[in-house]
Amino acid sequence: MSSSTNRPFRPLLIGLTGGIASGKSAVAEIFAQLGAPVLDTDQIARDVVEPGTPTLAKLVAEFGSEILDDSGRLDRARMRERVFADPAQRKRLEAITHPAIREELAARAQRAEGPYQIHVIPLLIESGRAELYDRVLLVDTSEEEQMKRLMARDNSNKELAEQMLAAQASREDRLEAADDVIVNTGTLQDLHRFVQTLHRNYTLLAKRINAEEAQNL
Repeated sequence: MSSSTNRPFRPLLIGLTGGIASGKSAVAEIFAQLGAPVLDTDQIARDVVEPGTPTLAKLVAEFGSEILDDSGRLDRARMRERVFADPAQRKRLEAITHPAIREELAARAQRAEGPYQIHVIPLLIESGRAELYDRVLLVDTSEEEQMKRLMARDNSNKELAEQMLAAQASREDRLEAADDVIVNTGTLQDLHRFVQTLHRNYTLLAKRINAEEAQNL
């Protein structure tokens, strides 16, 4: 995720991650309100499988046209149920979608402005790509709270929710990999305070790192 050669200095890269239904989207939205570039790989994952894209064509070739809805779009709910019930199929899906997502993320990162960028990557720890980031920001909550939120948000049954949680890194592994942690067990106002503090810290850190790099030129 190196910066463009047209830039004098590179932006600080923050990998925002967390377990499913932990509150990553709420945190990302607050960063965006503060003016930080937020690149969400969940949104990119949707964009790269739009009708007519090479990635969607590869998925249809691999899994069949039954993964499409009546409008020709990827039926994400059907695909999710299919792959989380079968780890081998999930790996086949990821082998197609992950390279496309990473390529698009890199392209958008090159175009983004600001002293730092937030890259929202749910599977950052699982993918082994945490070392590409200057800081790993974890949104943390209990697995019990994740289950409750997930079942309410997606209208998922308990079995599917448990499969989705099991497919991710453990809470302990995420905490070990994190540089910064937001414990999302309070109010939205609490989240705003946490993010505002991190926004100030990341802005200052980016300036310090770039000043040090400038001295070494």
